[in-house]
Amino acid sequence: MSFKNNIFFNKVKDFSVSKEIFDLHYNPEYDMLITFPKPTLEKLPSYYESEDYISHTDGKRSFFEKIYQLVKSYALKNKLKIINSYSSKGSLLDIGAGTGEFLLAAKKDGWQVNGIDPSEKAKKIAESKGIEFSNSLESLPDHSFDIITMWHVLEHVPDLNKQILELKRLLKANGTIFIAVPNFKSFDAKYYQEYWAAFDVPRHLWHFSKKSIKLLFQEKDMKLVDVLPMKFDSYYVSLLSEKYKNGSMNFVKAFWVGFKSNQFAKSKKEYSSHIYVVKNM
Repeated sequence: MSFKNNIFFNKVKDFSVSKEIFDLHYNPEYDMLITFPKPTLEKLPSYYESEDYISHTDGKRSFFEKIYQLVKSYALKNKLKIINSYSSKGSLLDIGAGTGEFLLAAKKDGWQVNGIDPSEKAKKIAESKGIEFSNSLESLPDHSFDIITMWHVLEHVPDLNKQILELKRLLKANGTIFIAVPNFKSFDAKYYQEYWAAFDVPRHLWHFSKKSIKLLFQEKDMKLVDVLPMKFDSYYVSLLSEKYKNGSMNFVKAFWVGFKSNQFAKSKKEYSSHIYVVKNM
């Protein structure tokens, strides 16, 4: 893959950590946005150093965190339901496993689970729950997983080409990959524009469309077989976007925008986030 001939799209602020301004560049070949400049590998971890980065905690300090954890609990059940509809029980790898809630639920459901996460803090929380973590993808053997999941993780990886090749290497011949990422073509993205929380620069380095996911995996001899909606994301993202745009979380306004986004998506098929289902060709 080559990301040439990019076009300036917008300037976006890192609202949650550094307050720095980054550019979004549009790549017409892949129909995707790219964060520029991309932080160095040495500096990138510093953009995750925040108590408010709740995917790396089990925090329930605020009303917002309580809502997040409640919605996450529902989402876990839905993810398991989706995975079980595509595969019988087997080996499952969750990349970017965070504090391990999904793996714990999958383990209780009968899956043989393993996880990867760069955050030592999150890993310790997961391991305290009895979840096994591996140190790196490279240490795992070829064709060893029936299911690989990346729940809002692919947008974070520095080397997209290397990551997709690793997914193909680790997946069994008849295995399935599930990838959840935000969709910059959704109604809520267009409504909030530079305040859209799911841009989340510079932690989100890539911003995908359905076309980009299809092409990126097709180039590695993998096929996109299904695209599923994540309807709750429009409400969660709109709530954060309201905070970034207006300084406070307006629950009524955020609910309205989230609802409008899902209504828009019924006909346009462009939800706030999608789950992409990928298989080997």
